[in-house]
Amino acid sequence: MSMNAAGRPTGVETIEANETSGFESFSGHKGLRLEEPLIFEIGNRDTTGVDIVDVDDFEMSLGGLERTSDIDCPGLSEPDAMRHFTRLSRKNYGIDMGVFPLGSCTMKHNPRLNEKMARLPGYGDVHPLQPTSTVQGALELMEELGHWLKTLTGLPAVALSPKAGAHGELCGVMAIRAALEARGDAREVVLCPESAHGTNPATAAFCGYKVKDIPAKENGRVDLDALKAALDDTVACVMLTNPNTCGLFESEIREIADAVHAAGAFFYCDGANFNAIMGKVRPGDLGVDAMHINLHKTFSTPHGGGGPGSGPVVFSDALKDFVPLPYVVADGDTLDIKEWGDDEGETSLGRLTGFHGQMGMYVRALSYMLSHGVDGIRQAAEDAVLNANYVLASLSDLMSASYEGPCKHEALFDDRFLKDTGVTTLDFAKAMIDEGYHPMTMYFPLVVHGAMLIEPTETESKYNMDQFIRSMRGLANAAKNQEVERFEGAPYYAPMKRLDETKAARSPILRYQTAAE
Repeated sequence: MSMNAAGRPTGVETIEANETSGFESFSGHKGLRLEEPLIFEIGNRDTTGVDIVDVDDFEMSLGGLERTSDIDCPGLSEPDAMRHFTRLSRKNYGIDMGVFPLGSCTMKHNPRLNEKMARLPGYGDVHPLQPTSTVQGALELMEELGHWLKTLTGLPAVALSPKAGAHGELCGVMAIRAALEARGDAREVVLCPESAHGTNPATAAFCGYKVKDIPAKENGRVDLDALKAALDDTVACVMLTNPNTCGLFESEIREIADAVHAAGAFFYCDGANFNAIMGKVRPGDLGVDAMHINLHKTFSTPHGGGGPGSGPVVFSDALKDFVPLPYVVADGDTLDIKEWGDDEGETSLGRLTGFHGQMGMYVRALSYMLSHGVDGIRQAAEDAVLNANYVLASLSDLMSASYEGPCKHEALFDDRFLKDTGVTTLDFAKAMIDEGYHPMTMYFPLVVHGAMLIEPTETESKYNMDQFIRSMRGLANAAKNQEVERFEGAPYYAPMKRLDETKAARSPILRYQTAAE
């Protein structure tokens, strides 16, 4: 072990599993790693953090539904309650703690500047029912965000109101259906390649379409011949993800677009992976008619599934007249919001949301764009692709890469390297927790067996990448050496160890039960 100038240890130290052998602590804690019981198991029922005076002459008005027994709540003082939840929060793993190879789909570093901008009173306090004369700045921000999205995608129209990626898909397919109905064309089939996101066929079915799968070729990309064979006058659109869920760019995308348009159908692109090509490729130039953009993944905003999401959709000339309400319009020198489609000749597909979208998400995304600039956005895409290919190249000699590289922003491995080791993909992922990492995406995409999809994102440094790769190589070697016990019981260092996930999902216990119960 080396020492720095102050005499403190520095560098990476090998931690032996039995480092503390023979010295169990009296408290049950391990240094500053504190054991934490359930809140029901600490404190007592007679303690409270707030004294409330009994109310005289109180008249109950709950119609006979009044509580008839004491509430069996834990009793803690305010400091004890605060410490309990603070200790729990320290057990949480997130992007601010370390590498999160699950990817930008769920976790991506959000620059703190953008968080600060979203909290400015003029944006943070805005209300959707305010008169438009009092929110001109917010409307101007929405206009500028829309301009950036149209410029980056090369498409002439945008709908900002969809609440998340899947909602954006719904918006896009509904616009396609509106366009088909406008020309009296009642088509009933949507084509979904195997390498598309799982929400694509679900969206098509939700809109009332029959879904037809299109197989992938051995190189992980859409089988163009199979796609052409499936195209006829019943097909409304194809829903294709690009880069696809295997982390690969669809190299024949222009041919796909031309074939779809020749059949009178539309081309919907799932833009959830736009972060891999933003600033490099304009989907409009590829023949895309509609595409949603996950602001949380491509730009800067918390994950859509964990908070208010935002999934704007961009449209081609063929679909721009069917953009949903509401949207921002210029009214002389001011901006206004078109709320209702009551004008003669109105073709909008209607209203998908009660209001205009998530202002906080808009502010974060535009802050990201303005602070990066076009060249910075392009570099973010390049860095995401570089990091993924660094992982792919650094692990391919030990782990089985599903497809020949280079990849885009995700490196895809499968479980062939685990054959005859007694270790499964799930075991491998659990062992990553002991190494201090959240597991990567497992068993997806479904087109490969035992998939391990690693997306490092653009913000990880080479130091962090090397540490992660070193851990992955160590686990791969341990699996090949058939150190099964290391994997089958993992994680050993997590607070809850290995769980029966199937039982937890199918038979959840949602209420605390005392030992007596």
